Amino acid sequence: MDYAALYQKKLTSAENAVKLVKSGDWVDYGWCTNHPYTLDKALAARTNELRDVKVRGGVTMWMPEICKAEDAGEHFTWHSWHCSGIDRKIIAKGMGYFSPMRYSELPRFYRDGNVSVDVAMIQVTPMDKHGNFSYALASSHLADMLERAKTVIVEVNENMPWIYGLTGCEINIEDVDLVVEGENPPVAQLGAGGAPTEVDRAVANLVVPEIPNGACLQLGIGGMPNTIGSMIAQSDLKDLSVHTEMYVDGFVDMALAGKITGKYKTLDKGRQVFAFAAGTQKLYDYMDRNPAVMGAPVDYTNDVHVISQIDNFISINNAIDCDLFGQINAESAGIKHISGTGGQLDFAMGAYLSRGGKSFICMSSTVTGKDGSVKSRIVPTLTPGSIATDPRSCVHYVVTEYGMVNLKGLSTWERAEALIGIAHPDFRDELIAQAEKMHIWRRSNR
Repeated sequence: MDYAALYQKKLTSAENAVKLVKSGDWVDYGWCTNHPYTLDKALAARTNELRDVKVRGGVTMWMPEICKAEDAGEHFTWHSWHCSGIDRKIIAKGMGYFSPMRYSELPRFYRDGNVSVDVAMIQVTPMDKHGNFSYALASSHLADMLERAKTVIVEVNENMPWIYGLTGCEINIEDVDLVVEGENPPVAQLGAGGAPTEVDRAVANLVVPEIPNGACLQLGIGGMPNTIGSMIAQSDLKDLSVHTEMYVDGFVDMALAGKITGKYKTLDKGRQVFAFAAGTQKLYDYMDRNPAVMGAPVDYTNDVHVISQIDNFISINNAIDCDLFGQINAESAGIKHISGTGGQLDFAMGAYLSRGGKSFICMSSTVTGKDGSVKSRIVPTLTPGSIATDPRSCVHYVVTEYGMVNLKGLSTWERAEALIGIAHPDFRDELIAQAEKMHIWRRSNR
């Protein structure tokens, strides 16, 4: 097979490629750093020719051109599988919606025909000598999405890192309809965030001692997980491994500090496994053609049964709030959507099923609103409209700067007492009063 000749035969301009999109079509932009760039601009240039084009994406890193026009919603509707700040802006504009899911199930949505794809367009690496393009930083669900698509358009970006991985991490030129050589923008970066707060450090100081040598780590996105990762890099821990949904800078810090060897990992020994990655250029440079990291479809990385086979699995995630029954909300503030279920529930369950495994839900005890008001993150019941990301039956450890509690095996009154004990002191009396009204308070001898 002359792959170079086939490449040239399928090579076209972005303007020509997007002519395949028709009014009423479902268009898939892929995931996170793989969203198209040049193709998106070309599609936006056709805005006035199109109506009712539905576009899917997720963890959006920059504002799509198709969403920028004042009347963009008259032509395009955005569907996000997992919301970033950009997705929230699109939804607030009135032209976007969230699609609820457990991220581990997303590939099956495409395989089972629950969703249709008329045109798929994603950024990929340049083609190798075998005719393959790497999905780079996001294996995620892309193989199943592209298999489902009626038309596949790839946009080549020379700056995309090549990631080694399992099946489902590359596409061959034979399976591509059109190739567009893009403008080669820098890979979108996710800032490492500001300096850790005292609260972040206090929570990390409680969690890190619970991690044994040889543990396998999953870190969620956010300040606290990143702070924990930084503290692990500076700790005496050794022979750690990685199996995670999202690969972030904290893992690079640990790896460069010699903390990650994968020596005792019971699956994929020696490999840091992930579904997608986003971070700084340091992360992209580290991952490029690095056999220590391995991309994989999300129905492998987030599979509860896979996670449970890895001994001493440690899952560390954030939350927005937690009620006195132990329900965790990690995705909305009332009806205002913030992120998504993602893999938090899968990792919470999988970690607990792992031999020696632990799941930690971390949060500050309070949050300060835009008006300066301070509210407790531990609440009597979740705010109406808020989503219970983790049901009370699946929560293991909950951590604030005031302490850590293990909810497994506790009755409703024991849970209420334990959670009130790690709430901010200014809110404890009111929480006790509310617990009494809900008949989940028993006056202890303490």
